[in-house]
Amino acid sequence: MRFLLFGFILFPFFLFSQDFENTNAIDVSIFRGNIMAHTQDLGHLITDHPYGFMVSFSKQTHGKKEWHRAYNFPDFGGYFMYQDYKNEFLGTNYALGAHYNFYFLNRKLQFKLAQGITYNTNPYDKVTNSKNKAFGSKLSANINLALNYKKENLIQNIGFQAGLLFTHSSNGRIKSPNSGINSYVLNVGLNYNFDKKETQNNSFISDTTCYKEPVKYNFVAKTGINESPIINSGQYPFYHLGFYADKRLNRKSAVQLGTELFLTQSIKEYIKYRSISSFEESIDPNTDYKRVGVFVGHELFINKLSIETQVGYYIYKPFKEDLDIYNRLGLKYYLTDNVFVVGGLKTHLFVAEAFEFGVGIRL
Repeated sequence: MRFLLFGFILFPFFLFSQDFENTNAIDVSIFRGNIMAHTQDLGHLITDHPYGFMVSFSKQTHGKKEWHRAYNFPDFGGYFMYQDYKNEFLGTNYALGAHYNFYFLNRKLQFKLAQGITYNTNPYDKVTNSKNKAFGSKLSANINLALNYKKENLIQNIGFQAGLLFTHSSNGRIKSPNSGINSYVLNVGLNYNFDKKETQNNSFISDTTCYKEPVKYNFVAKTGINESPIINSGQYPFYHLGFYADKRLNRKSAVQLGTELFLTQSIKEYIKYRSISSFEESIDPNTDYKRVGVFVGHELFINKLSIETQVGYYIYKPFKEDLDIYNRLGLKYYLTDNVFVVGGLKTHLFVAEAFEFGVGIRL
């Protein structure tokens, strides 16, 4: 009887002592689809259906950490992607980066978020490839979003997945031209588990932490370089200064409301250029290049890393070149509870303006 009582007392500690270590997996998918004509100067570059493949190496989580359980045991790891645009001017892309896989509907539905760097084999060149207005440099950023049906272990350790993939490549206008390429494709492939599936650790820990917080105030400074739409007009620094309030709602989400000042030196130079080259438009060379925006946003907390999505509107923009609405997708990493670093892509719909990198404080 004492043995049974002793075992009952130790049972919770025995559960806590189980490893629930990450396991390893790989999936390989081939894809084929279409290029979006998101700007007028891409028509001559869309001549066929792009195709390629993606290989992802994943660590499968089983509950060793709290965020594993909070996000229904996601995968994380690295990927390699090859994409042939089937166009002599665009060439091919080779991408390498990191990814997260999130699961829904009893783990049958997979959402993949991947971001990395891509190498283009045939970027713009004034002499040899002047028609490639999509890629102004060999290196660009690569963002991928996929929604797949996934079934594991159909034949022993081999499974199957299929679904939709959206992929974006651009250099954030670090160098012009930079229309970028957006592809939407169908993908199908196989997955393989190298290790025996672990029991997932979701049965004995109930997270009673209250994540709601009072309104917090954030100051963030971002910088980088970019070029105006005029090719070889020069790369200039920009400075984006923001202030916003955020309200954390629960374990995963916070909402944001703020304003920011954009000091983009390439726009200042672009105004001078346009005042001379487009004299019929009567552009004043002294037009203020500064912009002020207001934005709303959402922050998705994973662990120390979070994903930010924001949509903004320019309330002050004397030079009427870009759209009045802008958007941003970025990553934030908390060095401490009050200090963070950020990196992200600022766009006007599907047209990139800048890759931003910065630091902020949250009070």
